[in-house]
Amino acid sequence: MGSKEPGVEVTVKTGMKPEELKAELPKYDAIIIRSETKLTADILACAPNLKAIARAGTGIDNVDVPAASKNGAIVMNTPGGNTVSTAAHAFSLLVSTARNIPQADASVKGGKWDRKKFQGVELYDKTLGILGMGRIGSEIARRAIAFGMRVVASDPYLS
Repeated sequence: MGSKEPGVEVTVKTGMKPEELKAELPKYDAIIIRSETKLTADILACAPNLKAIARAGTGIDNVDVPAASKNGAIVMNTPGGNTVSTAAHAFSLLVSTARNIPQADASVKGGKWDRKKFQGVELYDKTLGILGMGRIGSEIARRAIAFGMRVVASDPYLS
């Protein structure tokens, strides 16, 4: 995969084992990772040219930040980058469960269709409890309100 920026080359490699990372990282100036990739001091010692480590997501607990800093690499993350997609996924699972979609899907794939068995419940006028009204909890609340639900929340940082 290339880049449209002159002088920038982008390579996409996923699912690499630690030994593969050690062999590959010396070629690069920057890396973008997700939560699965662990950049330990041992791995970072093999990346003398690395100047930037970007974590696509909220935390940076999968990066040895002191080791990266010692080697001159800046570590950054993207808090909120996955907020909307995470909330949408969580809410879609709520809708799917309320409407018995997994069970109905399995029934149809099994050659049956007993639609009365899979009516489920309406979300309208139901109450949703949310523990934690941070970025994701707030986005879930917006979706619930759009479906006509009442939302109650608990968060130690809100009065």
